[in-house]
Amino acid sequence: MPITDPWFYAVAVPAVLLQGIAKGGFAGTLSGVSVPLLALAISPVQAAAIMLPILVAMDLFGLSQFWRVFDRRLLASMLPGAVIGTLLGWAAFRVLDDNWVRVAVGAIAMGFPLSRLVMPAPSGPGSAVSTLRGSFWTACGGVTSFIAHAGSPPVMVYLLPMRLDRRVVTATVAVLFAGMNLMKLPPYALLGQLNFTNLGSALVLMPLAPLGVLVGIRLQRRISDAQFYVIGQAFLFATGAKLMWDGLRGLGVW
Repeated sequence: MPITDPWFYAVAVPAVLLQGIAKGGFAGTLSGVSVPLLALAISPVQAAAIMLPILVAMDLFGLSQFWRVFDRRLLASMLPGAVIGTLLGWAAFRVLDDNWVRVAVGAIAMGFPLSRLVMPAPSGPGSAVSTLRGSFWTACGGVTSFIAHAGSPPVMVYLLPMRLDRRVVTATVAVLFAGMNLMKLPPYALLGQLNFTNLGSALVLMPLAPLGVLVGIRLQRRISDAQFYVIGQAFLFATGAKLMWDGLRGLGVW
């Protein structure tokens, strides 16, 4: 039986659409917004479980748009870290209660906008592909991806200094996370999160998945990352702050 609470759908509809827009062309801007938004209405663990099948659907739709553009050598440099990070995220997910997950998701949501403020913009010649750096940052992304479907920020730390074409970056990230999201399905099932309620709720929201991706593909051709970034990052920070407050209050910090 799907969730019937109207407040859930009030946050779920924009969450799914924004996640689709991120996958459609703004991988480093709004990719971690869905779980923090949903966690305003339900537990963050359940939010992550509902989003996972939707993300897989978005990935399948997005791959048809980006399959011929991604960089195979770049992807290969990140695959070892993707496997390691997914396993570490699974281990962490098993021992964290809802309030700790709220704190973790809130920290991730707040940390990305803050890191972009202090991280200098890349200049000069782009850095080279490195399996060591790629695996490290993708492993970090694998952990945050498993917990909150917010794996792009650490991955972008590796990719941005290369100063690659935005479409190549978007396509490579799309292929990478398509594989990572498929890897997450068995652990989520073993954790008991792919139940009838969560899968039913995901099915209700599923038609929004291709719509969001299509909107993202169109937007990336019409507006700059900078324009989209300001609103997106402010929104992500505010949502993360709310989750952090709720999680710390639930832990009895205040």
